[in-house]
Amino acid sequence: MGKFITTVSPPLYVRSKLLCFSLLYLFTTLFLFLFVSLSTNQCVFRYSPFDPIQTKLFSYPSSYGEHKYALPTHRSSCSSPVFFSDYWTVLKEIQSICSDSSLSENLRYINGKSETFGGNFSTQKRFSYFNHSKNDVEVPCGFFRDFPISNSDRAEMEKCGLVVASAIFNDHDKIRQPVGLGVKTLKTVCFYMFIDDKTLNSLLHHNVIPQNNPRDYRVGAWRIIKISKSENLYLNPAMNGVIPKYLIHRLFPNSKFSIWSDAKIQLMIDPLLLIHSMLVVPKADMAISKHPFFVNTMEEAMATARWKKWGDVDGLRMQMETYCELGLKPWSSHKLPYPTDVPDSALILRRHGIRSNLFSCFMFNELEAFNPRDQLAFAFVRDHINPKVKMNMFDVEVFEQVAVEYRHNLKKIETFSYEEQEEEQKQESLKTIYKRKRWLDRESWFFNSSSSKSYLMEMWGESHH
Repeated sequence: MGKFITTVSPPLYVRSKLLCFSLLYLFTTLFLFLFVSLSTNQCVFRYSPFDPIQTKLFSYPSSYGEHKYALPTHRSSCSSPVFFSDYWTVLKEIQSICSDSSLSENLRYINGKSETFGGNFSTQKRFSYFNHSKNDVEVPCGFFRDFPISNSDRAEMEKCGLVVASAIFNDHDKIRQPVGLGVKTLKTVCFYMFIDDKTLNSLLHHNVIPQNNPRDYRVGAWRIIKISKSENLYLNPAMNGVIPKYLIHRLFPNSKFSIWSDAKIQLMIDPLLLIHSMLVVPKADMAISKHPFFVNTMEEAMATARWKKWGDVDGLRMQMETYCELGLKPWSSHKLPYPTDVPDSALILRRHGIRSNLFSCFMFNELEAFNPRDQLAFAFVRDHINPKVKMNMFDVEVFEQVAVEYRHNLKKIETFSYEEQEEEQKQESLKTIYKRKRWLDRESWFFNSSSSKSYLMEMWGESHH
């Protein structure tokens, strides 16, 4: 007779455990898949929560409209997300760096008086400083005229070890509060907003700043620094904004780190986490976003002329010819560890030291020499200075997750504090109207420099012609 073969099935409780584990694995995998697929914030990750400040930093009057006209974003994912470490670990590490005096590196600057704030150096003279092999050599870095701020503001600025700075000139933007700050951040980080008389009058008009407190201006996290009307500054408000943007290491001489934030953007991530993940971890001197559209400097120059972001077209041409003659090449032709030649400079993170300070000084000198459109000088200065600055150029998607961008003010309050300066500027602009052209295509570009023509041909992929 045949034998019956019997199989012993696992006990019921074992089968129940297996079923539970299988279901748990299934639902966990499904949840992670849906999160990765549908999340709108795939570029920013934190290891752990960090008890952000819950209360509002400032209550604005309804007439001010600080959250109007935010620009929409359409990018939901990126190939190189940013990871943020634990807030308390970051706080401790950055405090340690800021308190370590042995890490200080100082440049020596040329002092004296000049007809302009930046010294108005010739092309040959500016470029002669690019190879900075000896730290005892003094370099030109602005401040050839006094910067018109109060002594009390200056004293407070010298106390900052880590600063977030911005500026509003000609009532061009709104003051917006940073979001997501940790509970210790306001005691560790200084927030400074530089404004002119016209912007101050607008803030007073909207009751953002009380009329009875004329000296100590403070709006939420921001300490307001009023730059007095002065012949020491430039007629162009945009050029005056370049002073705190690129000479921040001189305005805050004891700061180890800084974040420059254009007033059109609102920070959405704690600045300590930004500094740590974008500078400290990758050991970078600076961090800046890639441009959302352009990779070549000449593309940005063409757009600047086309959209009339700068009226002096002949000046733009001269700038590009100068850089091309001195070695500026299309991005695709040089083998440098950078993903683009054109940044979006609305957000700049710096670790103050010899390399980043040199870059900032030389950038300012180029902006004074030509125009305040800083994307045009960026690649030339970056690629030609020595020592080289270690630049972390992060994805546009990352920028859109750590900051919200707004349109500039559409309607400004009429004030008279800068009427004379604006009238003079208008007269100067009238002199260049006949020079303006709309460079709509490649045929509109005419250069005297053969190197500029070579740049364009190579950029357009026609270098073989």
